[in-house]
Amino acid sequence: MRIVRILCGIVALIAITVSPTRAQQATTPLVAIDNDDIGGVVRSSSGPEAGVWVIAETRDLPVRYIKIVVTDDQGRYVIPDLPKASYDVWVRGYGLVDSPKVKSEPGKLLDLAAVPAPSDAAAAQYYPAIYWYSMMKIPEPEKFGKEDMPANLKLTDYLNLMKNNGCIGCHQLGQLSTRTIPKFHMDQGKTHQEAWVRRIQSGQAGENMINIAAGQLGGASFPYLADWTERVAKGELPDTKPSRPQGLERNIVVTLRDWHNDKQYLHDLIASDRRYPTVNAYGPLYGQCEHACNDMPILDPVKNTATNFKLPVTNDMPLALGPGNAGSITILMPSAYWGEENIWDSKANNHNSMFDRKGRIWLAATSHPPANPDFCKKGSDHPSAREFPIQSTNRRITMYDPKTGKYTAYQTCFGSHHLQFGYDANETLWASTGGGGGHVGWINTKMLDETGDIEKSQGWTALVLDTNGNGKRDDYVEPNQPVDPTKDKRIGASFYAVMPSPVDGSIWGTLRGNPGSVVRLDPGSNPHRALAEIYNVPLPGFGPRGGDIDKQGRVWVSLASGHMGVFDRRKCKGPLNGPTATGDHCPEGWAFYQYPGPGFKGIGENSAESSYYSWVDQHNTFGLGEDIPMSTANLMDGLVALNKDGKMVSIRVPYPLGFYAKGFDGRIDDPNAGWKGRGLWAANGDRTPWLIEGGKGTKPLAAHFQLRPDPLAH
Repeated sequence: MRIVRILCGIVALIAITVSPTRAQQATTPLVAIDNDDIGGVVRSSSGPEAGVWVIAETRDLPVRYIKIVVTDDQGRYVIPDLPKASYDVWVRGYGLVDSPKVKSEPGKLLDLAAVPAPSDAAAAQYYPAIYWYSMMKIPEPEKFGKEDMPANLKLTDYLNLMKNNGCIGCHQLGQLSTRTIPKFHMDQGKTHQEAWVRRIQSGQAGENMINIAAGQLGGASFPYLADWTERVAKGELPDTKPSRPQGLERNIVVTLRDWHNDKQYLHDLIASDRRYPTVNAYGPLYGQCEHACNDMPILDPVKNTATNFKLPVTNDMPLALGPGNAGSITILMPSAYWGEENIWDSKANNHNSMFDRKGRIWLAATSHPPANPDFCKKGSDHPSAREFPIQSTNRRITMYDPKTGKYTAYQTCFGSHHLQFGYDANETLWASTGGGGGHVGWINTKMLDETGDIEKSQGWTALVLDTNGNGKRDDYVEPNQPVDPTKDKRIGASFYAVMPSPVDGSIWGTLRGNPGSVVRLDPGSNPHRALAEIYNVPLPGFGPRGGDIDKQGRVWVSLASGHMGVFDRRKCKGPLNGPTATGDHCPEGWAFYQYPGPGFKGIGENSAESSYYSWVDQHNTFGLGEDIPMSTANLMDGLVALNKDGKMVSIRVPYPLGFYAKGFDGRIDDPNAGWKGRGLWAANGDRTPWLIEGGKGTKPLAAHFQLRPDPLAH
């Protein structure tokens, strides 16, 4: 076998040195394809091009379909398993500009000519957003606390809000659409700073953007945003250049399909039960619109069709928009893209969904007006209401059964934001409440299936720390009150991410903020009176958002500091409850892994990455192994995985530029089909799909990421 490989290499080398025509004839047959593949060799004037992307795109199917692969070290490629259609095929890569699109179809060998970039400026147009965003200057440390800054604003607060817990929590910054300012806004401002002030008032998201930029940041970011776009407009380029995919990154196959519409974004999607990833094998994907619409978009990746299920709402339900939300009912100022049109109109407000093992979909969706029924309130004999009554909530839980088409709305007292199923016999569905409220809710779905009684099947609890250290829940002081050595203390914030542990039945959650925290809730024998533990994120980390848990019970979180953080409670040395266990008592439990990509200058070693959510591949659905922690790489156009060797693996979408995921899921369609039966699924969750490459008219995308054993596997 080794002799054969050496001979093939010699033949290829001779062919390349003879002539381009003979090179094509000699090397192309070395690429084996089936009737549903396209394969060949990519060359430029410098020879074979390794580590570049070959893209095949068609609009012949009911949905736009794109498949992307990476060339091997000899410039060879195979695009596998293409539906029958006519495709545009071209080459994109760092150091290149896009090659001309060539028509082809499955079953054809196709050599392609890569086009070297004529200048650094031309090459930089294909860089991920992080390379441009990291050019933005950050206020010098000595400026914080001065008159032109909010009094209590710190550098870490500034970064937290300029990254994943603020601006980049809604959309990518740094792609072409945001590093430049539309003429529409420049016409309304004499300077870049005036244009930025006007720009962020646009559309239904204007109120939220102004609240962050002018409110929480006190306008401190405007001069730096203006300086950034001014320098870009004058031709300044990123200081660092991205490297081409290496190693395992060359084995990644990306398949994209568009769905939904060009105005209303998708928050994310669900593909399977994260505990049992063969549920819904080869089945449809279900999207979540959040504030944008009342549909549940459904994408069939086998038939390549997209449909919608209309979530039932009633006239007395308010729009899920307003102060404190990502969008408002009315616009502040006209949009450069949609003018004065209100494009978001959700009442259902489905934020997140989860499959159960029966193949049903549970939604964090609104189903009733905000006022709660009496059994939720003070005076009720419901065991949870006796401990922590709740007057109203804005988002509850619903369930859709794809087999019957039945949609059921449940009147839960507690709110919902993210949902996760526990590993217990009751098939308990846990819900974070996202914003305020300071409580966690659950539904015993086994009881609900057996009795149909949602009142008895649900419960909730406040987050209470055992600060007096007696091992039980007592009367507590409120979050804004000092610790009382005779009482416990309630946490006012609510879980953002929610993570049932497969190890001990505890429920973990992230608390957003700076420094932010992870919290452990022990349901015990009486979950209505559960006790919590809190662990603050120590420097260099800060600013958690999404998180997940592995099979060892370690919690992995996306941090605004530019790290993937991990907390291991087993490493704590001191008491885990009592008067000293109020957050800062276990820094030894934390470890940090810096995300790839360049960082901002002047603040030490850092990555400008602003990851929205982390997820653990407990079941090897992607192919890197079990218990692999992964994160959304929101400025790197894809995802990132922390491999067993401690190295980060970038999982990129090079086309269209601007892919931004708010969550992702793994599914095993066929455990016996090798790499073809496994993969990750994610939606382009940017709230502004018209800002990605392609501009206005671009629809949200569903991405399927697969890892084959080598770049030519088919």
